[in-house]
Amino acid sequence: MQFRTDVNLEGAFNLSYADTIVSLGSCFADNIGSLLHGNGFRIEQNPFGTLYNPMSIIKNLERLWNGDPYTEEELFEYQGVYGSFSHHTSFSGHDAQEVLDNINSTFTRASKALHEATCLMLTFGTAWVYSYAETGRVVANCHKLPADLFVRRRLEVGEIVDYYREALTGILAEKPELKIVLTVSPIRHFKDGAHENTLSKSVLHLAIDELCLDFPDNITYFPAYELLMDELRDYRFYSEDMLHPSSTALKYIYERFSDFAFDPATKEVMVQLEQIHKAMAHKPFHPQDDAYLRFAQKNLAAISLLQSRCPQLNLEAEKDFFESALHL
Repeated sequence: MQFRTDVNLEGAFNLSYADTIVSLGSCFADNIGSLLHGNGFRIEQNPFGTLYNPMSIIKNLERLWNGDPYTEEELFEYQGVYGSFSHHTSFSGHDAQEVLDNINSTFTRASKALHEATCLMLTFGTAWVYSYAETGRVVANCHKLPADLFVRRRLEVGEIVDYYREALTGILAEKPELKIVLTVSPIRHFKDGAHENTLSKSVLHLAIDELCLDFPDNITYFPAYELLMDELRDYRFYSEDMLHPSSTALKYIYERFSDFAFDPATKEVMVQLEQIHKAMAHKPFHPQDDAYLRFAQKNLAAISLLQSRCPQLNLEAEKDFFESALHL
């Protein structure tokens, strides 16, 4: 008997350790990006912090592509705290120069990564946006400023598609082989209201569908939203707030992403890397015993073999860990 609906993973997509990834978007992008990083992939994730709406994502992506650094005039100050309407509150601080330096150092690194990237992952969270009333500009984050400084509205499908079509056409003209994965975050924005959240997610899905049709050779949709809504249709797969997916759900979605994106050779490398990481988590009772020293030597040999099989992997941290064990 079948007790759940299975989501088919469609679209031709292949990701390997030879790829360099840039990821922008909601906190779901952070979660999946962290799992990719933990599995040894080269990824630059959310260099602006968490971005929720597709308009902020594409505008920041354009700026990364153009490489224009931020100026102090672009910062705002509120109650002694400096921040940027292009960035998450994690970039804010009490010293304007420190905030600007942090923004630009991260920006410079991410801009370089984007020009070297072979894969771009964008995760849309909500179609509801807030525009700064004084300029009409959509902000990435309101930074808890007074509500009357902003105008709230829902993006339309057409304006999302038009903006992305223009921006991506320019980028793909220079990087025609760039692989782009679009996802809709399964995290529900209930502060907008249940019905409004449904409308918002619908706008995002419709916009992505049009973009997939416009760029069939470059853009693929990964159904993270559907995996949680359909395959994991149970509140036991949510965290305590009943809105965010639990760690179990995230691991499951990542496993499905592995089926979607990785070939058997890449998966085999991931399994071997996971075994090494499990060995690093092992806490010996007697680290100077011969048995543990042999254990460390065995893992160093495994690291060396894995490095020879997959030279793109950076295993220096793993190598240093077991070498330090031999020199205790």
